[in-house]
Amino acid sequence: MKRILITGGAGYIGSVLTPYLIEKGYKVTVFDLMIYGEKVLRKNPNLKIIKGDIRDQSLLRSILPGHNAVIHLACISNDPSFELDPGLGKSINFDAFEPLVDISSKSGIERFIYASSSSVYGVKNEKNVHENMMLHPLTDYSKFKVDCEKILLKYDKNNFTTVICRPATVCGYSPRQRLDLVVNILTNLAFHTRKIKIFGGSQLRPNIHIKDMAEAYLTLLREKKEKVDKRIFNVGFENNTVENLAKTVKEVIGEDVQLIKESSNDNRSYHISSKKIEEELGFKTKFTVKDAVYDLKKTFEKKLFTQPLINEDYFNVKKMQSINLK
Repeated sequence: MKRILITGGAGYIGSVLTPYLIEKGYKVTVFDLMIYGEKVLRKNPNLKIIKGDIRDQSLLRSILPGHNAVIHLACISNDPSFELDPGLGKSINFDAFEPLVDISSKSGIERFIYASSSSVYGVKNEKNVHENMMLHPLTDYSKFKVDCEKILLKYDKNNFTTVICRPATVCGYSPRQRLDLVVNILTNLAFHTRKIKIFGGSQLRPNIHIKDMAEAYLTLLREKKEKVDKRIFNVGFENNTVENLAKTVKEVIGEDVQLIKESSNDNRSYHISSKKIEEELGFKTKFTVKDAVYDLKKTFEKKLFTQPLINEDYFNVKKMQSINLK
């Protein structure tokens, strides 16, 4: 299984995953709208870049044959971006999904890996939220993730292996940087303003370092069919409160960083157990939230980002508003 097509391969996770898979000996095709440009991907003889829309079924039929696996990352990512234009979000995140799966299953694709979300569980009181628990998605974004999971499992057959990944919130440095994810937000504010506002603070958030996320997808590619077929895996490092995340950021960025607590009506608390992927596939995370903060600190010190507090390229909602995608 050497030829991999990654939808959304020029995105936050994709631009880390793509070179990692190439380093591991894979040939990768990135299929992406290239909203942030192709510059996030370095040229490589084992990399093919196709600018396109996953809603374009004729294009999918022409490019999918010849690949062994699909890693489907492309979507309007997270609730705020989705809610900007629910119709657009539905067309990309849901309406385009079954045609992509159907065409893949008829094009010689052997394995289809879907990036779902840990948000599908909604708010749970249980300490260890595992893959067999009832799903209670709270938003259209997460509801469509659930719907797509059901569609994918329906297509599973002998020569078409389907596997679902429910990632925690990703953090750390990427060539296509996002600064609108909780750890990245806190680090950006701490470094550039020396202040972090904590709204509430007791809410739990599951996180995973972006390098571990890339390793998780590699694991799902490499494992034998019988270990992943029709399986669903949570993928996270640790569950931590927003306040503790802020304290970790302060520890790395500097003692002069002020933590300012404010009340919040948003008491949503998310946490997941990642025991299944460890016990069944042997996957263990290697990096911590603190590692992600250190990585971002280094990039800030080197001034690798342009106006990181306001530049729309680092904030999905601002970028979506700017480009007016239809």
